[in-house]
Amino acid sequence: MSKKEIKEKSIEVTLWETANKLRGSVEPAEYKHVVLGLIFLKFASDKFEEHRKKLIAEGKEKYIEMADFYNMSNVFFLDEISRWSYIAKKAKQSDIALIIDTALHTIEKNNKSLKGALPDNYFSRLGLDITKLASLIDEINKINTLKDKEQDLVGRVYEYFLKKFAIAEGKGKGEFYTPKTIVNLIAEMIEPYRGIIYDPCCGSGGMFVQSVKFIQAHQGNTKNVAIYGQEYTKTTYKLAKMNLAIRGISANLGEKDADTFADDQHKDLKADYIMANPPFNQKDWRGENELIDDPRWRGYDVPPKSNANYAWILNMVSKLSENGTAGFILANGALSGGGEEYKIRKTLIENNLVEAIIIIPRDTFYTTDISVTLWILNKNKKARSIEINGKQKNYRDREKEILFVDLRRWGTEYEKMFIEIIPEDITEVARNFHNWQQADYKRTYKNVPEYCYSANFEELQENNFSLVPSKYIEFVDRNSEIDFDTEMKRIQKEFKTLLNEEKQSQDQLINAFKILGYEL
Repeated sequence: MSKKEIKEKSIEVTLWETANKLRGSVEPAEYKHVVLGLIFLKFASDKFEEHRKKLIAEGKEKYIEMADFYNMSNVFFLDEISRWSYIAKKAKQSDIALIIDTALHTIEKNNKSLKGALPDNYFSRLGLDITKLASLIDEINKINTLKDKEQDLVGRVYEYFLKKFAIAEGKGKGEFYTPKTIVNLIAEMIEPYRGIIYDPCCGSGGMFVQSVKFIQAHQGNTKNVAIYGQEYTKTTYKLAKMNLAIRGISANLGEKDADTFADDQHKDLKADYIMANPPFNQKDWRGENELIDDPRWRGYDVPPKSNANYAWILNMVSKLSENGTAGFILANGALSGGGEEYKIRKTLIENNLVEAIIIIPRDTFYTTDISVTLWILNKNKKARSIEINGKQKNYRDREKEILFVDLRRWGTEYEKMFIEIIPEDITEVARNFHNWQQADYKRTYKNVPEYCYSANFEELQENNFSLVPSKYIEFVDRNSEIDFDTEMKRIQKEFKTLLNEEKQSQDQLINAFKILGYEL
């Protein structure tokens, strides 16, 4: 790592430590909007000042207070009270919270593309410590967001914060963020080079950010993609809009935050690529007799209201274009469920839509420690030849054939709690998948015990259309090779987590009784 990279990393860490001091009794779910709102303000202001100087240099000084001369260059226009220099100058004032809220409100009012994007009265409402808030403003003031556009410093800071907030919120929360390595794996496998990209539960917009980075990394043209998404939670909808605005990414996230099932914002959309991380095992996603005749499940059984996993799958299938591909994460239970889920899964396989099933390592997500699955669906598994970014690819006919991959033993530990799939692993898994797809696959692909297996339709039938990889991939008997110490440490870690959760539940119960005036 270069000295420059170390310095930039220190900015991210320093900002996080300063923000943590600000938090106090404020929940991460609340104060993340405070911190990220400030970072957005600094970035937008730096871009505004840069463009303002450019207009003056071009002899257009009489236009420097006209919004159109900024908007036409994809720069947000800022009134004086919304500029960072104004905020930084008043950072020590007792009404600084109101000043920031006013700045954010004014920016949103003056820029239509930011409608519904920025925090609304967070600073005044939360009663933040003025001294700590001023300290955070001083730290953010040190960031030159335009210094190195190639390094995307402000984007990295924003991404770092989103990750740290997701970790801080923990299980049952933090769904707004999908680990970057998982998003990268999906992008490398479905290769979203050109066309429409859709995410029906877009969270903070991470799928879109990494899609654009994928295109840039492979020398593609980001103007060749159009982005569509939807998000149910209002505050997360705002996060997504801010996240994309910071990076200059245009997207249609619908007219409002809304439930994808009850209020589909993109009813007629046909997407070339779908990337998603839906809520796991979502219960009661529809009423008893609601959405029974929804066109999204036409040709399939109606997904059970007790679990939305297959409703998300069928929503995505209905949105795929003629040659569309989808990559999405689901809990492992969807691989082998019975009842309506079994019938839907069987039909998906018979319709030749399922292309690959990849088991992701445990502890990859901040919101759950279970192992999850990456599904790849493909509307066109027929033999064909296409050009992707100047390179010719010849695909073979993969009629009702599915690639199973098991990555449970892959990944590297970080922060002593989580596992991430490193870039080298992502490259290997994607390469293996694309080799399997190719016309000359017999030369480049082979089944590997404990890693991958290509199953044909007869094998799928024999296993009652189960998509559990261990039913197909060959495994060696490891009983004699178990590392007792490693296994005990894993069990110890899980047991410790369970005890902590039980303690938290007990504390909450005791506090509830105290509020009611009773002692336990």
